[in-house]
Amino acid sequence: MNFSKNQIATAIAILFHSIGLIGILFFNSAFIINATSFNLLLSFALILYTQKQKNKYFYFFIFTTAIAGIFVEVIGVNTALLFGEYVYGNVLGVKLNNVPLIIGINWIIIIYCCGVSMQTVMLKVINSIALQSGHPPRAVKALSVIIDGATLAVFFDWIMEPVAIKLGYWQWNADEIPVYNYICWFIISALLLTIFHFGNFNKKNKFAIHLLLIQLMFFLLLRTFL
Repeated sequence: MNFSKNQIATAIAILFHSIGLIGILFFNSAFIINATSFNLLLSFALILYTQKQKNKYFYFFIFTTAIAGIFVEVIGVNTALLFGEYVYGNVLGVKLNNVPLIIGINWIIIIYCCGVSMQTVMLKVINSIALQSGHPPRAVKALSVIIDGATLAVFFDWIMEPVAIKLGYWQWNADEIPVYNYICWFIISALLLTIFHFGNFNKKNKFAIHLLLIQLMFFLLLRTFL
């Protein structure tokens, strides 16, 4: 029996997220929590593995998102001008100016998966509209991928935030997560999704959608039961 890249990558992602979920919920495993960086690197590697027709535009998006992600976090942590007043713990590994380098990978995963998911949804909607009107609304597609994708990224962050705090990924100086954090997330995500949308590379990747769903379920279960 031959398995597709999507099936292999999805099975690996489910396996490692399941191990992480069980280890955290039932064994309170410090080893599992400290392996978060490995899990992010593995997820990123699986994205590269399943991405079709990788070209210079794809790598430009990857590089730009990673650098921009680290850059805005450095500003946020050191000045509080973005996101709010917060600090990173030591769980996520090596830091640059108080920001774990792995955060750049995290930004890539979130933006890429949200972008691919919205691109897939809108492609079906636009094809349906085009059949009826004969004119594919490209402007609507662009706005939807960027705006709806950014909204999806904010929703993901909202699900993840309480879990990240409990696991020691980062801590807010205030007693609650500021609304300003989500405003910044939306604006920055929209800018990065603009690069994603207009980048001339293949955006059909079923695994990216599966990974987003797996991670959402992972953090939702931890948020509920941790």
